[in-house]
Amino acid sequence: MNDTLPLVVEDLTFRYRDREEPSIRDISFTVSPGELLLLAGASGSGKTTLLRCINGLIPRSYKGEISGRILINGQDPSELSLARISQMVGTVLQDPERQILGSRVISEVAFGLENLGLPRPEIRERVDEALNHLKIAHLRDRETFSLSGGEKQKVALAGVLAMRPNILLLDEPLASLDPASAQEALQLVRELVDQGMSVLMIEHRVEDVLKIRPDRVMLMEEGTVRYLGPTEGLMKAVDYHTIKLPAPMIIERASRDPEPAEVRFSPANGAQPDRPLVAFQDVRFWYEEGVDVLKGVNLELNRGDVIAILGPNGAGKTTLVKHAIGLLKPKAGRVLVNGEDTRKLSVAQVANTLGYVFQSPSHMLFAPTVAEELAFGPKNLGHPAQVIEEEVKEALEIVNLTGRETDPPLALSFGQQKRVSIAAILAMHSRILVMDEPTAGQDYRNYMDFMDAIMQIPNFEAILFITHDVDLAVIYANRVLLVDTGQVIADGPPHEVLSDFDRLKASRLVPTSLLQTNLEWFSQTRRFMRAEALAHAINRHGEESPDGSSRS
Repeated sequence: MNDTLPLVVEDLTFRYRDREEPSIRDISFTVSPGELLLLAGASGSGKTTLLRCINGLIPRSYKGEISGRILINGQDPSELSLARISQMVGTVLQDPERQILGSRVISEVAFGLENLGLPRPEIRERVDEALNHLKIAHLRDRETFSLSGGEKQKVALAGVLAMRPNILLLDEPLASLDPASAQEALQLVRELVDQGMSVLMIEHRVEDVLKIRPDRVMLMEEGTVRYLGPTEGLMKAVDYHTIKLPAPMIIERASRDPEPAEVRFSPANGAQPDRPLVAFQDVRFWYEEGVDVLKGVNLELNRGDVIAILGPNGAGKTTLVKHAIGLLKPKAGRVLVNGEDTRKLSVAQVANTLGYVFQSPSHMLFAPTVAEELAFGPKNLGHPAQVIEEEVKEALEIVNLTGRETDPPLALSFGQQKRVSIAAILAMHSRILVMDEPTAGQDYRNYMDFMDAIMQIPNFEAILFITHDVDLAVIYANRVLLVDTGQVIADGPPHEVLSDFDRLKASRLVPTSLLQTNLEWFSQTRRFMRAEALAHAINRHGEESPDGSSRS
């Protein structure tokens, strides 16, 4: 009977060649046709390794010791070619940069089909179908390098769907998507499941996935299955500090625990400068003549700012930030860093003031070991050797990677790579920290821990981060920029910018349960806070309703 199921996994154990302990051990489960299985768990718990075993990358691309059995549509994948496996099992990776090979969108989506030698008319039909399904037909002729992270994620998914597999593996598919695109992607997944496809989805944004009713949830811890069953049981099995649950669930459980310490940004000591740290003056920029990506941006970044930049995929958020760090120069207008025009400064000179964490770790990781990766920037900035050693140690502690000093960065999980890239910038001790999607690929505990630590680092005078995670802005920002179509359409305190739901919807942002709960109680609390702290604030105001009136 099991042999007719799309996927059977029995007693699966795998140890990477360069690791002492297995990454997964004794895993057994089956997946039925038309089933959605959510894989949840902390970064490094073995979720991605499990997918690599199923899609054949282990043991072909990742070497090590494997035992147990896998059957795909009743067949042993070890006896099949990767090309044959890819027709049955489609995979969308966490980092689309690793998956996209074609120079143009249409050639990328057609790539797998061409490798199968399908007739031209069928290739065209399947490409059109996949692009239309994902509502990205308008990107057909775009060059892939010019796409935003979220657009690349959709293109990677289109290339997989064009192969028409009956098993789909999704590794953090929402990581690069704006909230509205994430909802659309999830609805598409639900449709595929309802049509009979079997889907295994790794996702830290559990609250979002629960909305499309996964059939079962597998909770992994340290390479083993801690829980496998209906979503209702997950709530009892999970540690709410590790897996991000909807705000009401966290509030209900956190109210019985000690109140967390308050975390606030304390910028580096010193007098308030008489000018902005960074200033945009009527900045315009385009990649292609006549198609403005930035349209007359005026903006100031001041000491003490913790700025969250929100907006849809392709809005110009990353392009805006790359102007602040000098990687791009305005076509018109000026960007001033410490009062100096970036056209007259090298990227290295700007790096003394602004440290930038790229959206994709593969864009910045290159050293043979984690320790060398972290030491590279401080060395280039002329820091003394003994100081560098301390900076590297401190940065590793902040991102919870102590003990990984000798590991090759690119051999780590995507979430761990992301933390290495953040640590590399922390070690440089720039005055302003700039991060592009800092929480992508991170479990709840890791991203809260390192964001808390970053907020308390005395070296920084300001922090700027691009995010699609509205809750990150709710918890940490004291200023929110809403960017759309190359313009800053809103700039102000979080409770003002994020309370206009119509404007959020127009910018493809979706109010979260944490935002809504904070807004309900704002007249009492007078500030936004994380769910764990909000639980205790609500307890203190328990005799009043959220609007301040007596419950009696």
